[in-house]
Amino acid sequence: MSKITSKPSPVLLPGPWSPAWWRSALAEMGSFRTMVLAALLLALRIVVSSFFIPLGDNLRVYFSFFVTGLTGVLLGPLWALLYGMASDLLGFVIHPTGGFFPGYVLTAMMGAFTYALFLYRARITILRIFLCKLAVNLLVNVGLGALWSSMIYGKGYLYYLAKSIVKNLVMLPIETAFLALFLGLMLPVTAQLRLTPPQPGRRIPWF
Repeated sequence: MSKITSKPSPVLLPGPWSPAWWRSALAEMGSFRTMVLAALLLALRIVVSSFFIPLGDNLRVYFSFFVTGLTGVLLGPLWALLYGMASDLLGFVIHPTGGFFPGYVLTAMMGAFTYALFLYRARITILRIFLCKLAVNLLVNVGLGALWSSMIYGKGYLYYLAKSIVKNLVMLPIETAFLALFLGLMLPVTAQLRLTPPQPGRRIPWF
């Protein structure tokens, strides 16, 4: 416990355009503590991804975005890519649904990477969480998801785009609110453990 508390607290960084941000992300790759944390988050994500709400043809609402969002906050973009790849591959092995398609591995990697781009070493606000979820839902879930569905099921890209965009836009404010609440509860704990920077002002400014 003394080793954990003796480690300096992380600091807020400007973002992906900052060399210090990438140096911090690279340093995470060599941290044994971060490696253990990544394994725990990966196991948690596989358990949580077992639960979903089916909405129709290849459309499901998962709850794993809570874990993936927290992974982006804690581990940074490089670990997020590995986490995304491992979570999809292990999830398929443990809970196979249909045939394996490598496009979904890319989707999982880019989703986790996007969370890290917005939330790693950042001052986390409602607006930032909303923009993060907007990018994940539209660029990753809709953009890539519709492409993979059209390749697998044979219907046109626009057909799956229309179906997916409705679901993701409806879920956007709901997922934003729940992710903000979840991070609002978790960030004081992770800051105390010196896993994330202390957030200035209130934990997350609410509505």
